Amino acid sequence: MKAKLIILLLGFSLFGYSQKKETKKSVTIKPKTEFVTELISKMTLEEKIGQLNLPTSGDITTGAANSSNVAKNIEEGKVGGLFNIKSVQKIREVQKIAVEKSRLKIPLLFGMDVIHGYETTFPIPLGLSCTWDMKLIERSAQIAAQEASADGINWTFSPMVDVSRDPRWGRVSEGSGEDPFLGSQIAKAMVHGYQQDDLSKNNTILSCVKHFALYGAPEAGRDYNTVDMSRIKMYNDYFPPYKAAVGAGVGSVMASFNEIDGIPATGNKWLMTDVLRKQWGFKGFVVTDFTGIPEMIEHGMGDLQTVSALALNAGVEMDMVGEGFLTTLKKSLAENKVSMEQIDNAVRLILNAKYDLGLFQDPYKYCDEKRAKTEIFTNSNRSEARKIAAQSLVLLKNQNQVLPLKKSGTIAIIGPLADAKENMAGTWSVATNMERSVSLVAGIKEVVGNTTKVLYAKGSNLDYDAAFEEKATMFGKTLHRDNRTTQELLAEALKIASQSDVIVAAIGESAEMSGESSSRTNLEIPQAQKDLLQQLLKTGKPVVLVLFTGRPLVLVQEDETVPAILNTWFAGSEAGTAIADVLFGNENPSGKLSATFPRSVGQVPIYYNQKNTGRPLLNKEGKFEKFRSNYIDLRNEPLYPFGYGLSYTTFDYSNLHISSDKMNFNDKITVSVDVTNTGNYDGKEVVQLYIRDLVGSVTRPIKELKGFQKIALKKGEKKTVSFQITVEELKFYNSDLEFIAEPGVFQAFVGTDSSTDKKVSFELSK
Repeated sequence: MKAKLIILLLGFSLFGYSQKKETKKSVTIKPKTEFVTELISKMTLEEKIGQLNLPTSGDITTGAANSSNVAKNIEEGKVGGLFNIKSVQKIREVQKIAVEKSRLKIPLLFGMDVIHGYETTFPIPLGLSCTWDMKLIERSAQIAAQEASADGINWTFSPMVDVSRDPRWGRVSEGSGEDPFLGSQIAKAMVHGYQQDDLSKNNTILSCVKHFALYGAPEAGRDYNTVDMSRIKMYNDYFPPYKAAVGAGVGSVMASFNEIDGIPATGNKWLMTDVLRKQWGFKGFVVTDFTGIPEMIEHGMGDLQTVSALALNAGVEMDMVGEGFLTTLKKSLAENKVSMEQIDNAVRLILNAKYDLGLFQDPYKYCDEKRAKTEIFTNSNRSEARKIAAQSLVLLKNQNQVLPLKKSGTIAIIGPLADAKENMAGTWSVATNMERSVSLVAGIKEVVGNTTKVLYAKGSNLDYDAAFEEKATMFGKTLHRDNRTTQELLAEALKIASQSDVIVAAIGESAEMSGESSSRTNLEIPQAQKDLLQQLLKTGKPVVLVLFTGRPLVLVQEDETVPAILNTWFAGSEAGTAIADVLFGNENPSGKLSATFPRSVGQVPIYYNQKNTGRPLLNKEGKFEKFRSNYIDLRNEPLYPFGYGLSYTTFDYSNLHISSDKMNFNDKITVSVDVTNTGNYDGKEVVQLYIRDLVGSVTRPIKELKGFQKIALKKGEKKTVSFQITVEELKFYNSDLEFIAEPGVFQAFVGTDSSTDKKVSFELSK
């Protein structure tokens, strides 16, 4: 943002706004560097440390802001921002305390976990990633920013870009899957969606990329657990999405809970200073995760004073909830354990963010009640959410073209997730109005209208174990457990099934079976629902499995027995109508998996871009071979590979061509392929480019995604899709962590998913 000219208006303070007339229009103030430097010079040590403190508000009740404990701290200059407070009216009350009662009248940041939408909720991030459509993903973040900013929020703790190859980890639902290239494109799209390259606008918000770093690779898939990997793996496989977000101009970064090279990320100077700032040039501020500083005590790094100093020295500027900075930095400064320069630098970065957001010009910029009434959960936003959700669904199986369904006859919708509107938004949907979300039953009834008879039965509970179901339905996402016996629930389901022409089985995970602290050792559908599904199959009626999940599941039995499987993830507040649009052919499914689905939890971690061993399994049938890298009880290949997803139509790939079989470091070559819609429906296809480096100074993956294009083809239409390859697509980090390309032979694969074997070869030379 360009520096402003100095215009000091009569009757205004240094900060350029009236403290008593909160409706005053924004004014122009001094350029950022000069303004912030001047402000810091006026601050006491306590006020400086206060800017580094980020407590939770507890969502202050309207009218009680002035009497709360947090209000006292704000008035004393001990708070830099708040999170978990919602609504213009509440935020205005708290902001007034900061800009009218504190000595220097510094406005607050207001943050919230706006993860996949605000009140208009989009598919969980893992689902969004399966659209492979960067414009749609960016648009979802833009709408989220518009709604959140209309309700007083100016900072979101999103996007989460942690690469994860272990579906036992619950937070795989919050990320973009297993691939660094796809994850990097999504990271850029999300940051741009939130910030729009102009934080001075009142409908954009500050983005915070998380969790830096490696949070998606915990041992045993258990949340918050130890992470241990080589630096070459960090740089090639796990760092790229964070780096892409920094390159896109993300304003803040959140530290992860895990350790890196034996030092927790929150106190890791190599990570926060050497990598993030010196290597990548990050200019924003770093915030801890919830109580990240005091949690280093349990890691064995020292007492609260010690770990707080460790974090500040590492390059962390804001302490979320822990209050380690607030209570110990003054003492650490006196004991020369931290420096005033470090404190001033941290304060400067936070004040810079407030300046960029325009809060010094107008602290009530995000407190427009007219916007709050007209820009949140609008029909227009809901319509876009419905369309985006439809493109996130992944058709895993469609034997004998059971789908799309006809809008006629009788349909039985059976399963504990069929009429579960509270679960449709999925995990981390803190602003969602669950009562206004659309269930599958409601969505199907809306789409089919009066042309089709719709019957419903619950069929089973989520799980036989009531205690497990309670853990899996937290935060108001109840499934209203039915106290009838298993036999009674089944009998009701079979009765309506006998009256139907087709059965839609709505089963899988509940929304809170994935997400933070929702790791699982069993990746199958809960047994109560598996038993229900098998009984429905025995009726002889066509069965469509509508699968709800926040992670890749083990679906071997379902794949073998169910004719059609539509993976819907958790598709957001418009889930029911979006799923119905796909079931009945209003929308042709086009989603592609961004994470591999294993055959067994014993294959985990599993991902497409693995490396060969010295004894790879050579046969294509997955047959066991002694003294080769395989299992004695299961084939190596996943059930559904990365990039996989079916359509109601079919696509043929032909005429794979490369413009030259040789290139030097300054050349560009083009790989092209003809894609023809050979089926009976118009549809969309994600054409994917993978590259393999056959010989390297370090071992290289068997394939790496390097490009993709989502194209629309009408029935019978053919398009030529081209990918340009430069030396940049061939670069990697070597053992010295140099980002280089090496001469040699490469293979380029183009196809419908990562299992494609259609390839051409070329040689890179200097």
